[in-house]
Amino acid sequence: MMTASLALRRKTRATATSFLLLPGAAFLIILFLVPVAGLVVESLSDPAGAMVHYQHIAAVPVYLLVLGRTVLVSVVTALLCLVFGFPVAYRLSHASPLVKAVILLCIFLSFWTNLLVRAFSWMVLLNPNGIINQALSLIGLGDSVKLVYNTTGVLIGQVQILLPYMILPLAAVMGRIDLSLINAARSLGASPFRAFVRVYIPLVKAGALAGLVLVFTLSLGSFVVPALLGGPKDMFLAQLIEFNINSTLNLSFASSLATVLLATTLILYWIGDRWFGLDQVWGGGK
Repeated sequence: MMTASLALRRKTRATATSFLLLPGAAFLIILFLVPVAGLVVESLSDPAGAMVHYQHIAAVPVYLLVLGRTVLVSVVTALLCLVFGFPVAYRLSHASPLVKAVILLCIFLSFWTNLLVRAFSWMVLLNPNGIINQALSLIGLGDSVKLVYNTTGVLIGQVQILLPYMILPLAAVMGRIDLSLINAARSLGASPFRAFVRVYIPLVKAGALAGLVLVFTLSLGSFVVPALLGGPKDMFLAQLIEFNINSTLNLSFASSLATVLLATTLILYWIGDRWFGLDQVWGGGK
C-alpha cells in the first residue's frame, strides 16, 4: 500500500513538473525552433536546386574567408575576455562590500549603455585624431599603429562590450570556492603558484567555460561592432547576411549563410564538449 502511494506521489510530482515546464517549452518552440526551422527550409527553397546556395558558398572562397574570419575573431575575443576578466572576477568575488559594489556598478554601467553608443565612443577614441593615438604619438607610435577600421578595432570593441559576460559567470563560481582549500594545499608543501594552478583553476573551470561559451556565441552573431569599427576587409558573416537581405534582397542565400553559421556553432560546441568538457557548464561531468 505504501509503495503504491509513494508511486502515486512521484507520478503526481512528475506531472506537475511537466506542466510547469510547458510555458518555457512553448516559448522556445514558438520563438526559436519554428523560426530556425523556417530559416533552414528557406535556404533549401531555391528553384534551381535545394543545395545550390550551399554549393555556391563552398565554391566561392570569399564566403569561406568571411566565415573563417568570424570564427577566428570570436575565438580571440573569448580568450581575451578570459584573460582580462579573470583578475576582475577574482577581485569582485573576494572584495569588501564597498569595493564589490563599485566594481558591479562599473560592470552594470556597461550593460545600461546602448551598444551603438559604446561602438561610436570607440570610433571617437580610436580614430587617428583621438586621444589614444595622440598618446601613442608621444612615444613615436602614432603614425605606425592603426586602431580602428580594421581587425584591431573590432577586437577592442568586442572585448570591451562582451567582457561583462565573462566576468559575471566567473565571479559567481569564484564566490562559492572555499579558500581554505588553497591554504590546505600550501600547508602540504605546494607553492602559491602551484596551489593556484592545481587547486583554484580547476574549481573555476565551469565558470570560465560558461563565460567562453557566452562570449564566443555573442561574438559570432555580432553586427554593430564589426560594421562600425571594422574595415571593408574585416567583414563578419552577420554583415554578409544583412547585405544579402537589405541590398540584394536574396533571402534564400541569406538564410543559407545563417544556417551555415548555426551549423558551424553547433559543430564547434560539439568539439568543445568532446575535448574540453563543456558539459560542465550545464552541471554535467566526465
